Amino acid sequence: MPQTVAHKLISSHLKTGEMTAGSEIAIGIDQTLTQDATGTLVMLELEAMKLDRVKTEISCQYVDHNLIQEDNKNPDDHLFLQSACERFGAYYSRPGNGISHAVHMERFGRPGKTLLGSDSHTPAGGSMGMLAIGAGGLEVALAMAGQPLYTKMPKIWGVKLTGKLPDWVSAKDVVLEMLRRHDVKGGVGTIIEYYGPGLDNLEAMDRHVIANMGAELGATTTVFPADAEIRRFLKSQGREDEYTELVADEGAEYDLHEEIDLSSLEPLIAKPTSPGNVVPVRELAGMDLYQSYIGSSANPGYRDFAVTAEMVRGRTVAKDVSFDVNPSSRAMLETLARDGLLGPLIASGARLHQAGCNGCIGMGQAPASGRNSLRTTPRNFTGRSGTKEDSVFLCSPETAVASALKGEITDPRTLDMAYPQVKNPDNPVINDTMLEDPLPLEEARNIELVKGPNIASLPDFDALPDRFELPILLKVGDNISTDEIMRAGAEVLPFRSNIPAIANFVYDVVDESYPDRAKDTGDHAIIGGENYGQGSSREHAAIAPRYLGLRVVIAKNYARIHWQNLVNFGILPLSFVNEGDLEKLQQGTKLTFSGLRDALANGDTITARTEESGEIECKHALSDRQVEVLLSGGLINWMRESETAVV
Repeated sequence: MPQTVAHKLISSHLKTGEMTAGSEIAIGIDQTLTQDATGTLVMLELEAMKLDRVKTEISCQYVDHNLIQEDNKNPDDHLFLQSACERFGAYYSRPGNGISHAVHMERFGRPGKTLLGSDSHTPAGGSMGMLAIGAGGLEVALAMAGQPLYTKMPKIWGVKLTGKLPDWVSAKDVVLEMLRRHDVKGGVGTIIEYYGPGLDNLEAMDRHVIANMGAELGATTTVFPADAEIRRFLKSQGREDEYTELVADEGAEYDLHEEIDLSSLEPLIAKPTSPGNVVPVRELAGMDLYQSYIGSSANPGYRDFAVTAEMVRGRTVAKDVSFDVNPSSRAMLETLARDGLLGPLIASGARLHQAGCNGCIGMGQAPASGRNSLRTTPRNFTGRSGTKEDSVFLCSPETAVASALKGEITDPRTLDMAYPQVKNPDNPVINDTMLEDPLPLEEARNIELVKGPNIASLPDFDALPDRFELPILLKVGDNISTDEIMRAGAEVLPFRSNIPAIANFVYDVVDESYPDRAKDTGDHAIIGGENYGQGSSREHAAIAPRYLGLRVVIAKNYARIHWQNLVNFGILPLSFVNEGDLEKLQQGTKLTFSGLRDALANGDTITARTEESGEIECKHALSDRQVEVLLSGGLINWMRESETAVV
């Protein structure tokens, strides 16, 4: 039977289960990716598991998020991560080496392989024919220990690309068009696979842009074929011998289907405060501008910086605009310098920052309160920039630079200049000096983990009881993101390896009283709406609320990664049988659950009782394995109890 690229990737790595949409499958993992905002917990979990050596083909720890060293916390954690990589046999990408997704694609990405990353934008690796999936850190730790990834088989959504992008329109506008059509939950339960003649005009890093932001659609991942363009990319990185062609068979069928004529697209922009709030740039033309921000994992390629440099060559950005340029890697910086492209950027007024995630995760480059910031980043959730009252728009480099030159939001097609014609070099600078290889096993066994004073042991959680009386401590609306549950930024993320400390920030952008009320209350529940927990994969948004006493969440539905993270840390994720019951439950209502353990073990319906509204029927979508995990109080407890949990 003819297969899609996604079906080929899954079938070649399938350990258990059947490839029927919605059923649980187990997928073998070849590579893992961790970054420093999530990797500290992963390494602590490996220590708790008493792992001797990672069992993947490649595991790499990147330091790209927490680069600001205003005190000891971040540099202490960098030393911890470096020692953990030496101990467990992982590669270590030092601070300043670059953004994980871009560097991994350049140095380790390989067609036909699976990649699991503790970062929700890991699907960027799908740009080169990989099955690259974002997950919680605990699942990544298990993969590093040799375990498969358990997930629900997605539907395969084929998107046929035809035509060619017009001048002033680029890859960012392709994925913004998908978001304009489908919003932030349109891809839930799917793998998006791009194919068609339009691919001939999209280079490897263009595909990276589109695959990266497939996460904003809620998709499990995005895949592209490994074709002649991917061979060219690997050759430029000195790795042509790792190329394997991987394309869909003729006649392969998709569960869902869509078509985009690239030649029909125009410059698009996502308005605050959601990547799905997309309109044409021309509709916002003339709005004031404070900041224009180039770079991030969503636009990390050579052309993104080269087009920017050529647009500002001989020009200066408007006097009131902060023009921030964030290189994706040290090798990219060297390449831009070699090719004479840094000079025009600096001369134009650009503020050149170190290679890393930086302002995308609220680590510097925060905009002024209430002022408009145009960014080539993947997300614009409230406060993610580091400014509580921010106004962040997502757009292409062309739109961001045109606006910086004019001092107001500008459709780049209206500029009085020719569209820069740039081409990815066939000989980019390759510099692996800040990418440390794993130590030999015998040497690694002598390494002691370096733990600074900010690293705390993981808390222990009890098993799920049979009866609960839980007050509803918080009720939230639709599309609550993990940035709202556990915000990022320079104030919070340095505590990522200290759960008691980071718990003080849970939900504080929604209700600053929640952490203190949770400490006073103990066990409690939260009520949510659609797409609960969208956004980042950070498991702190599950483990920190659990530390504060969160035991049950009832929502209309969930984002995939956060739903799994809740289970992994012993929080029961339920959905309403009758969504109208959402209106019956208010903050302060007490929910009573009885016979909970038997109900979970013997069906998918759970009843909550309230004095005000009687019985509330709920349901769960847990597999038998996940029920066992939840009854144990979380994945760590289940691993300790199961003789076969870790091989």
